[in-house]
Amino acid sequence: MSKILFYLIIKPLSYLPFWALYGISDVLAFLLFYIVPYRKKVVVANLSNSFPNKSEKEIKIIARKFYSHLGDIIVEGVKLFSITRKQVLKRFVVLNPEISNAYFDAGRPIVLVGGHYNNWEILASGLDDQIKHKAVGIYAKLESAFFNEKFLSSRTKFGLRMIETKEVAPYFINGFDTPTATIFGADQSPTYNKGIVWTTFLNQETAIANGTERFAKKFNLPVVYGAIEKVKRGHYEFTMEVLYDQPKDTEDGEISKAFTKKIEEQIIAQPQYWLWTHKRWKRKRQEHE
Repeated sequence: MSKILFYLIIKPLSYLPFWALYGISDVLAFLLFYIVPYRKKVVVANLSNSFPNKSEKEIKIIARKFYSHLGDIIVEGVKLFSITRKQVLKRFVVLNPEISNAYFDAGRPIVLVGGHYNNWEILASGLDDQIKHKAVGIYAKLESAFFNEKFLSSRTKFGLRMIETKEVAPYFINGFDTPTATIFGADQSPTYNKGIVWTTFLNQETAIANGTERFAKKFNLPVVYGAIEKVKRGHYEFTMEVLYDQPKDTEDGEISKAFTKKIEEQIIAQPQYWLWTHKRWKRKRQEHE
């Protein structure tokens, strides 16, 4: 079934021009918002809790914009299965590569942290060509071996290296042949993770997985925040900002709270571009935590 879905639907769709895919996106957004609501209750609840001062009408407007963006993310994800390097570099631009390149020239690997904001998948395709570091992504294995292989092939075809979650510790311990920029998406709910930091995020008590901070401190890897901005439909710009040059000197939890604050600032500025369908606040603080 997976092979049929991929070869008869997903792969042929990926060859459509962007204008046609965005037509599909518009229809898809309408269906997901009005006809067959996809996690709409989760989206509205997340938005209402995150922006308690906004009216019901304002929440609905943001939600509608989010589903329009979600449609774009879906079709842009499909396009990545056949997109060319030239198309990627036209649609994803790193504005200040000198930030990370300075660390490469000094022989220092870095941790590149961000959130599921705007199009994080095109980051995977376009980053390695635009910085000196070897870009490395971390992924959780999909249940479908077929789709796992297809997603890995799509994400790595322009130079990105992928590391499965269970291999992250050995990867850092064994060191690097060349300085790397390891990408951490650090805004999802650490439901089963014991290593967490508690903070306030979007007006809610929130658990943050401390893996990014733990590895940065242990190996003293500079922490660089990566912000993806949507310039126009299908076009994104990426800006880097050094948060910590010497992570080993920080207090416990300091790094996690700092990059979470950065993600929050982006979301508050343009909330429609964050992944509101995710059940971010499943983890609740227990008395023993």
